[in-house]
Parts: sequence; C-alpha cells; structure tokens
Amino acid sequence: MKPKIFIDGEHGTTGLQIRSLLADRNDIEIISVPTERRKETAARAEFLNAADVAILCLPDDAARESVALISNDTTRVIDASTAHRVADGWDYGFAELDREQPKKIAAAKRVANPGCWPQGPIATLRPLITAGLVPADYPVTVNGISGYSGGGRSMIEDYEAKGEDAPEFLPYGLSLQHKHVPELRTYAGLSRDPIMQPAVGNFAQGMITVVPLQLGGLERVPSGAELHATIADHFAAIPGSVVEVAPFEAAERLPDLQPEQYNGTNRMKVYVFANDKRAQALLVAVYDNLGKGASGAAVQNLDLMLGLGS
Repeated sequence: MKPKIFIDGEHGTTGLQIRSLLADRNDIEIISVPTERRKETAARAEFLNAADVAILCLPDDAARESVALISNDTTRVIDASTAHRVADGWDYGFAELDREQPKKIAAAKRVANPGCWPQGPIATLRPLITAGLVPADYPVTVNGISGYSGGGRSMIEDYEAKGEDAPEFLPYGLSLQHKHVPELRTYAGLSRDPIMQPAVGNFAQGMITVVPLQLGGLERVPSGAELHATIADHFAAIPGSVVEVAPFEAAERLPDLQPEQYNGTNRMKVYVFANDKRAQALLVAVYDNLGKGASGAAVQNLDLMLGLGS
C-alpha cells in the first residue's frame, strides 16, 4: 500500500505549495478532509490518525492542537510551524545540519520543519562553530531580504493589492524579538542570542541571508579560504545534500547573486566573501523561502522519512 499523507492546512501558502509539489507523485496517496467537514475537529482527528505522515501547515497553536489529536503511535508528523522547532522529542528538519541528520530525520516520528530565515545562517555558521573557527559566543548579526510570500496570505494580498506602490524594502523585527531567534541560536550552536534584522522586498518569493563577521578580535583569525573550505567540506560530507557552495573568489558584485535565483527549487547556494587584510568576512546564502525555506524542505523530509525518492 502507498503511504497516506495528510496535509493539515493544505489551503494555506505552504500547504498549497506542498500539495503542488506532491501532485504528480504516484508513490504516495494524498488524503484530504472533505470540503463540507473542513471546520470539524473530529474530521481533522480522523484524518490525522489515518495518515502515515501528517504535514502540519498551521499557526503554532493549531499545530499543537493537531499533535494532541493524534491518538495512535503510528502517525508520523512534519510540523511546518514554529511550535516545535526547539521542543524535546522533535528532530530538526534541516537535512544538511550535519552528516547524521538525514538518518535522524529518516527514523524520526516527529520532525520540525525549519523556518526560512534561520536556514541560511545555520548553514553558514554551524560548520564554522563546530570546527572552532568562530566561537559559540560570537555576537552574530543576520541581515537579509525575503519575498513577501514569507508573510503568509495577508501579506501576499496586501502586496499584490498595492502593486507598484508596495514597499520595495520593508525592514521588520525591529523589536529585536524575532520568533526564529531560539531556532537559530540552538542549531547554529550559539551560546548567546543573535540579532536578526530581516526585511521584505517587493517580489513574491526568494531570499538572501547575510552574516557579517568581524574576525579581528578573535584569538586566532581564520582566513577567508579557511572559512570557505570548512563550509565546503561540511556539505560535501552529507549524503544527498542540496546545498551548493560557490567557489571562493574575490568579487565586488555578482550578477547572479539575487534573491530569486533558486525560486521553485529546493536548492541553496552558499557564498563566502572575505577581506583578509581587514579580517572581515560575509557569509551569504541564497534560496527560495517557499522551497528550501518551507515546502521544498518538507517534501525533502517526507522522502527521508518514507525512504522515497522525489
């Protein structure tokens, strides 16, 4: 029998993307609550318990409710919300976290899908912190820009309604309480909270994250080539990695370094730029906030859990 997949919240932004990615698959069966029963808690419980894997595309409280509705010990869960990303008993669904993570996801009963904003910084920082080139207590700052689809249906409708009058660059998280800070701190291996300064751009999807590093104050200052080699070795050691590391080269600007570069894919590309004389570096990641940052990662995790190829 084909594994049964239930997408709880399939009509939201992430749910629709996942449904689209799975639409042509003949190795799984998608089950859905009938339209007339969508608002019934009992119907959700029925389908959650009938699924081999339930993918939750819901607000945090609703995601917690869905998990509580599962009364069997067979339904496995991928949660795309923030609710369980640093919770005990949940494995983190960034398969490229380290070489053991794909195995952990494959064996997991509960997988917390990563947030879009932390993935790029985690991808670039974790290898360096693990290798000891950047200390765990380094005062990390994350900058970047994402398409407006990252704000969900309300932001999508607002931007599309305003058209050319929508903000080209809209910083947010100015209260310095971004909801992804605990996730970034935990999985990058940081011992102190980073500053996250995200922004929304007037384009639908795609994103760039940037982590600037002032290396001059470190006890031992790594070169840009060392940073790059460490990150490249990290991803080369992970089976099935979809993260590509760009060649290490000096550049004032790169024409293809733009946030929509990998739209519609589950890929991520990482860049290291450095000025060794100044002891400074930039760690850059480009990926689709709805791909590797959400729905694409969920499908990647689903395939690992089921032992299937997409």
